[in-house]
Amino acid sequence: MPCFRSGATDAGPSFDQRLPETDVILICVKPKQAAEVVDALRRGGVRRDTLLVSILAGVTIARFEQLLDVPTPWVRAMPNTPCVVGAGMTVVAPGTHATDTHLQLAERIFSSVGRCRIVDESYCNAVTALSGSGPAYMYLMMEAMADAGVRVGLPRDLALQLVAQTMLGSARMVLERNRHPASLRDNVTTPAGCTIGGVLMLEDGKIRSVLARAVEEATRIVEQLGRPGK
Repeated sequence: MPCFRSGATDAGPSFDQRLPETDVILICVKPKQAAEVVDALRRGGVRRDTLLVSILAGVTIARFEQLLDVPTPWVRAMPNTPCVVGAGMTVVAPGTHATDTHLQLAERIFSSVGRCRIVDESYCNAVTALSGSGPAYMYLMMEAMADAGVRVGLPRDLALQLVAQTMLGSARMVLERNRHPASLRDNVTTPAGCTIGGVLMLEDGKIRSVLARAVEEATRIVEQLGRPGK
């Protein structure tokens, strides 16, 4: 499966096979290179039945369809970096000419590196801000918690392992037990215990609103990235 990608010098998109031989093309470049990708597709003689899968943040399928002006099936996808270790989260959304078969193919591709959900394209910008950018939020919290562990006397490597495994285990509890995070938190928060003290400190720091505002701001930026000329 060929993949359009940005070169190290940002000289423009390139591809690794002749397009007429290609059934699926994964497009992984910066949003501002959308028009360049379409030009490359046109020059390469892309077939009308080739499935084109874009992971460009903020760029709508309608824009790609308008630029290419050929009834080719497009699917918009938004994966995240944990795909590298098989624990990714991806959503896929169909374009005008994408059939259920095309959508299922895209879903199988991304399910091979984690979980995948089919969604309406209107959700894609919010998904980008939440799960696409989400690993960065998680890493920031992990770093802060590991620093806290060091502050109270733990070796740094131990503190980081404790934090990373705790976050991994907590995520699996939500996904595999199918319970709301608040319910699972109650299991840990015993009366007059240390956990409720820590939770109240987090609430005093307005952690809920800060995280929510981070996602809101990232969504706003994603919407701007997808505009022509950006």
